[in-house]
Amino acid sequence: MPTLAGGEVLDECLRGLESQTLDDFEVVVIDNSGIGCVRAHGSRVRVLANQHNVGFGAAVNQVFRDSKAPYLATLNDDAAADPRWLETLFADAEAHPRTGMFASEVRLAGAGRLDSAGMLIASDGSSKQRGHEALPALFADATEALLPSGSAALYRRTMLDEIGLFDESFFLYCEDTDLGLRARWSGWDCRYVPGAVVEHRYSHSAGRASLLKAYFVERNRLYTIVKNFPAGMLWAAPFASMARYLWHLAALFSGRGKTGEFRQSGSGTLLPFLVIRAHFAALFQLPKLIAARRRIRSNRRITPGEFESLLRRHSITVRQVAAL
Repeated sequence: MPTLAGGEVLDECLRGLESQTLDDFEVVVIDNSGIGCVRAHGSRVRVLANQHNVGFGAAVNQVFRDSKAPYLATLNDDAAADPRWLETLFADAEAHPRTGMFASEVRLAGAGRLDSAGMLIASDGSSKQRGHEALPALFADATEALLPSGSAALYRRTMLDEIGLFDESFFLYCEDTDLGLRARWSGWDCRYVPGAVVEHRYSHSAGRASLLKAYFVERNRLYTIVKNFPAGMLWAAPFASMARYLWHLAALFSGRGKTGEFRQSGSGTLLPFLVIRAHFAALFQLPKLIAARRRIRSNRRITPGEFESLLRRHSITVRQVAAL
């Protein structure tokens, strides 16, 4: 569990973990604040303090490399877990040994609605929460998901040993999408596990209309598609991106969706500059991204056609992305 600020939100998260019905686990908090703002709370909690913010993926990777546990669970510091969260995930994992990833029933705190029931992906590589703001009862059945949200997920160690850990170059956002797609290329499945409930204060750390988040999400979307999309989808992605930008523009003027929030905050005019900056950053990293793409293809266990079919089964339109 990486954290930047600690405080009462983190304390509430740790209290939820102290009350888990599953007993055999360790809690590791990675303090990315650089000032040592976190202290251990409870007998099973260990704190790793970094001298600076290394990002989400690098922080989680630190813990994995330092552990011999058969499963790695990730949890946002602004998410409070139901007492049976880990027990429910673990039971499903033990019952499905070829499944490498398990998505929680992530609810919006205090709203009685879902944040995510796994993740979906658009034709331009944008990933969004499945079932966002829907009633949990509509997603009451355990089922295949494309990949889990890293805000509350369980990963099998044997899968991570095989495909590698989170890509630390992402720093923040979309690293869970990249890892999930790499796992799918290698033939690993993902399951959505209803009943594994956490209450998430959505975007508590970065804020809902965060320019920092907007930049990293856009840049890392580009990282993700270059690394993971089959050739046909990769060449089509820029056209899908243009369509999404047009829908965002419409939402900006109407005051709806994420771009509407940026307009209300007075920062909407900065978004085109963030998009340009993100594309230049991805272009600068292109040789490394292409090398990573080749490594993923060399270890694949499904065909590009099968991968494309998988993404179509778990897709969201770019218009829907712009509306969220």
